[in-house]
Amino acid sequence: MTEDLQLIYEEFKSANQKSLLHLENELMKIRAGKATPSMLHGVMVDYYGSPTPIQQVANISTVDARTITVQPWEKPMLSEISKGIINSNLGFAPQNNGEVLIISIPPLTEERRKELVKKSKSEGEHAKVGVRNNRKDSIDMIKDLKNDGLSEDMSKDAESEIQNITNSYVKKVDDLLEQKEKEIMTI
Repeated sequence: MTEDLQLIYEEFKSANQKSLLHLENELMKIRAGKATPSMLHGVMVDYYGSPTPIQQVANISTVDARTITVQPWEKPMLSEISKGIINSNLGFAPQNNGEVLIISIPPLTEERRKELVKKSKSEGEHAKVGVRNNRKDSIDMIKDLKNDGLSEDMSKDAESEIQNITNSYVKKVDDLLEQKEKEIMTI
């Protein structure tokens, strides 16, 4: 029975790790006023008729905290990459100098910063809901084991262990959110 409990713990931790990873990816998409190449993740470019991620057709880098440059591997792709960035609804207007695309990131207003913090907290709440759903699934598995002969004491201990793991992941989510809020609010 203890092997079954260990398996439940491992599955629970793995599922929570996925929730945390998803949150990190979502928070990366929320720009904090500082230019990063990851801002263009998810931008699709029409590469000879097939939609292709921008990272596969160009080199993306940052010159400074307010500028992203996109250097295509093939010069004829400049206009397609520009279209892809505009169509992605990120609010960027790339400038084409014939060699590279230059994207200037405008500074964020106080109001926009507060909106981004709200969006971050919303993403954090989704992650916490995911952790809680994982907890419910794990506790249901423990109850099934209890019906199959797991002792009352072991069942209670297992449930409290699941709760301890849940608390640690909720704390990790809160830490990530606090870090992102600090990043957004820093001018």
